[in-house]
Amino acid sequence: MALDPPTMLTITIALAAAAALYLAIEWGSVREPSLLFWSAGFATITVGSTLALLRGSGFLLIGIWFANGLLVTAHWLFLLGVARFTETRLSRAWYLVFAAWLAMLLLPSAEPWSKIMLLVNSLLVALLTLRASFLLRPHGRSLSVGAVQLRYVLLAHGLFYLAKTVLATLPGTFINLAAFRGEIIQISLVEGAMAIMLIALSMTGTERYRREKRIARLAARDPLTALYNRRALEVRAPRLLEEVSKTRQGALLLIDIDNFKLVNDLYGHAAGDRLLVTLSEMIRSVLPERALAARLGGDEFVMLLSDTSNEQIHGLGGALRGQFHQAASEAFPTPEAVTLSIGATLFDQPPASLAALIELGDTALYESKRGGRDSIRLVDRTRSSPERLQG
Repeated sequence: MALDPPTMLTITIALAAAAALYLAIEWGSVREPSLLFWSAGFATITVGSTLALLRGSGFLLIGIWFANGLLVTAHWLFLLGVARFTETRLSRAWYLVFAAWLAMLLLPSAEPWSKIMLLVNSLLVALLTLRASFLLRPHGRSLSVGAVQLRYVLLAHGLFYLAKTVLATLPGTFINLAAFRGEIIQISLVEGAMAIMLIALSMTGTERYRREKRIARLAARDPLTALYNRRALEVRAPRLLEEVSKTRQGALLLIDIDNFKLVNDLYGHAAGDRLLVTLSEMIRSVLPERALAARLGGDEFVMLLSDTSNEQIHGLGGALRGQFHQAASEAFPTPEAVTLSIGATLFDQPPASLAALIELGDTALYESKRGGRDSIRLVDRTRSSPERLQG
């Protein structure tokens, strides 16, 4: 089968339609807006390429003007999809692309119109595609393999159309849009089919990576407070614990809400949930850099600190207790005060395991509860000090 223009357009129609359908199905399952824009872009290319076949039957207005206008529209939709993916707001100036295209309708149908059409069309597509590629730059964070691939595919695609713009201005360049004649047009049809395939694959890989990362992130988080859950803490704790030394002491704080059941009994479980969320937000606000926080379950939370000291632990615990007591007493007055008990362990060598460390914190927490609640008890297990319990 010869790769003549009608054949290349037929291949383009098939590839674009398949990409549009696949991305639409993906959007139906995850409702990610960027997928919808990308699917609409490929659907637009499908319609535009179908209309382009009509120019061979003499329908030049539809086969050339409308077909090329839809090509510009498709790349504008690609740009909108990338903007949604990167959470970037586009300037309103980009909507002037359509005004520039509509101005093309005023061109006379004289001999040079094919060159002018190709020049303007290629320039608009190049600008839209290069802008989309620019939006995918890392911004200080690493990109997924799919996003990097999409960035460079769009860059190459945009540079190709920019080259077409330059070539269209050269004297002696033969271009006949009505009959698909001219080397530039022939090469464009081949590049278009290849670009559609590569862009579709890159977009699919990009969105799949984001979905997988989102699923992994949700699996590591407590659904109510959005803090790490115990499993996620166990995965992340070893790296922090390995850094513990005599000059870089670590600490674990086990935090429990006193009289939490009173809030549930008097105000309902929804109120109890709001109190748990309030505490999690307070923990985030006082959490030092390079520290971890997690909800172990129920009303029990844990903080794992690095490069800390006895004084810092008492200061952090005191601030957390004060903030929480004030917030709880104002929102949910109870016969007995709703406060925090904290059991802390200070250490200067990596523990046998996180579970063993939590057990030590649990012992200190029990002493805090037994001592009247609303207090912090610290077990100092550093080598420079004999183990002792501090209030």
